[in-house]
Amino acid sequence: MNRVLTVLFAIGFIVFLLAGGVASAYAVGGLVEQYGFSGASRLTNILFLMLIFVMIIATLLTLAERKWSALMQDRIGPNRARIALPGLKNRSLAGLPFVAADSLKMLSKEDFIPEHANRFLFNLAPLLAFAPVFALFAIVPAGPSVELWGHKVDMVVATPDFGVLYLLAIASLAVYGTALAGWASNNKFALLGGVRATSQMISYEVALGLSLVGLMLAFSSVQLPSIIGELAAETGGIAYGQARYLWQWTGGPAGEGFDFGLPAWGILLQPLGFIGFFAAAFAETKRAPFDVPEGESEIIGYFVEYSGMKFGLFMISEFVEVVVLSGVTAALFFGGYHLPFGGEWVAAQLKDQPLVYATLLGTLFWVKVLFLCFVQLLIRWTFPRFRYDQIQTLGWKMLLPVGLANIFISGALVLWDPSLRMLAIFGLLQLGVLMALTLSRKEGGEAAHGPGGGHGALGHGHDAHALPGAAHGQALPAHGHATANTGSTH
Repeated sequence: MNRVLTVLFAIGFIVFLLAGGVASAYAVGGLVEQYGFSGASRLTNILFLMLIFVMIIATLLTLAERKWSALMQDRIGPNRARIALPGLKNRSLAGLPFVAADSLKMLSKEDFIPEHANRFLFNLAPLLAFAPVFALFAIVPAGPSVELWGHKVDMVVATPDFGVLYLLAIASLAVYGTALAGWASNNKFALLGGVRATSQMISYEVALGLSLVGLMLAFSSVQLPSIIGELAAETGGIAYGQARYLWQWTGGPAGEGFDFGLPAWGILLQPLGFIGFFAAAFAETKRAPFDVPEGESEIIGYFVEYSGMKFGLFMISEFVEVVVLSGVTAALFFGGYHLPFGGEWVAAQLKDQPLVYATLLGTLFWVKVLFLCFVQLLIRWTFPRFRYDQIQTLGWKMLLPVGLANIFISGALVLWDPSLRMLAIFGLLQLGVLMALTLSRKEGGEAAHGPGGGHGALGHGHDAHALPGAAHGQALPAHGHATANTGSTH
């Protein structure tokens, strides 16, 4: 019970911090618009969205991954780093001192450069790996546009006309960092890791682009603000994008009753597109189960020769990719900052309090981002590493054909019914099939029998559940009998 209360308190505290950060971003944006120049809030958004939200979340994800992996593996997790101050030296502080310890270690470590390495390219590679990933979040709207103190404040850094095309173009630049890191190190293992990373990222770039075409067809736009859409109460007319309903069953017109219905979210219109995009983008992060470019068991890795803060840039870029992927996925497939229902009613109730309204929806967006970050950590510590041929097979022989088929079917359904209702019905059928396949159980035994008739090959075929030490991961003697110590080793 105490653990449950602690988790609930932590979640509430995190949401409170997010709300405070969103409110501060809007307030500062409104002030600079009032006392500065038009569009000045876009500059402050660089500070709040990219340097504060993205970087702080990515930094804390390094700790969250350790905590989550420890929970899944039934370990205590990071708790050895302490602060030598009265009242704190005997407290683990939830492992937070590890973040400071890692940062200080990377900043103070020797900057080692191999003797025969290309110094210019060796130093350039970490920047090319980090900068493109960091720049991706510039086009992601993290909140609605509201009017504060007579000036319009947008919660986005840039809104280029090419939108999603910018996303695909900048994401493809990250491959140069991995390729240069492997080649410039003048190390055969690093070169092998760089070649693996390059081939993997290129193969999934194709699937990444195809997975978004159906979404562009559905919303007739490549701009993220148009795909996210706006409510009727915000436009003074008709809702569009993911803010509108495909079917609205209850409630009255905008502002007169609580609106409820099926929203036109990307996950409902394009479930196959979502799976393809999420899988391809996850593979681009080069994290397990797609981490063959840096497979420790094979002693390879494109940044094997890097140390200090250069290694830190490679590491933090992976966690920044996790946050950026979550933000882009939330914007494209989960309605962005919109509520699934009740959006018009909330907008009508808070029309005289734009800062409160913007804070509510902005906080909702970051909650979606954190949830998708958690899903990625869940995948990271659930699946084993794929073989290299399996990764290429998934990219070229599975995601690519499925993406092409999804484009043709989506285009036909959009032409048949521009209201997108038929596309939504087809999407719901896909979700139902996927759910049935996920929940189905294979008929027969739950585990394969070993040579001796027991579960698994345990010497003489003893049942693994009958061995006292087996349940706790203890080593068993060669003859298959349990040891005398039956306690846990955790």
